[in-house]
Amino acid sequence: MPANVYECMLLLDSGKYNADSAGVIGAIHAILEKHKVEVVASRPWEERRLMYQIRHHKKGTYYLIYFKSDGTTLRPIQDDFALFEPIIRNLVLKIHPKMIEPMLNMAKDEHALALRAPGLADDVDPMTGR
Repeated sequence: MPANVYECMLLLDSGKYNADSAGVIGAIHAILEKHKVEVVASRPWEERRLMYQIRHHKKGTYYLIYFKSDGTTLRPIQDDFALFEPIIRNLVLKIHPKMIEPMLNMAKDEHALALRAPGLADDVDPMTGR
């Protein structure tokens, strides 16, 4: 069965990630290696205040991973992510074959930043300054 490319966005506990980022990411990569997937790109996205508390966390670090898998390993990977304490939430999406190259190029770019959508929690109203 041919391998598909998946995008995985992890919301990490900022305190645990900032205290030992190499250890947290190493453990996440170990989970993926355990399920024999090929990690194509892996990078921190951004840290930000959350719109509402998730499991008593007010802020989190978003971490982006692209990997190749045949799809049968997705459920076990997500189960292992659910048991790994620094991961607050995770989302895994299959990437359309036409979008693989542009998305990987952006993920591998060290200077690429997360796009800001209007109305997010950290936005400041220019009229009121709040």
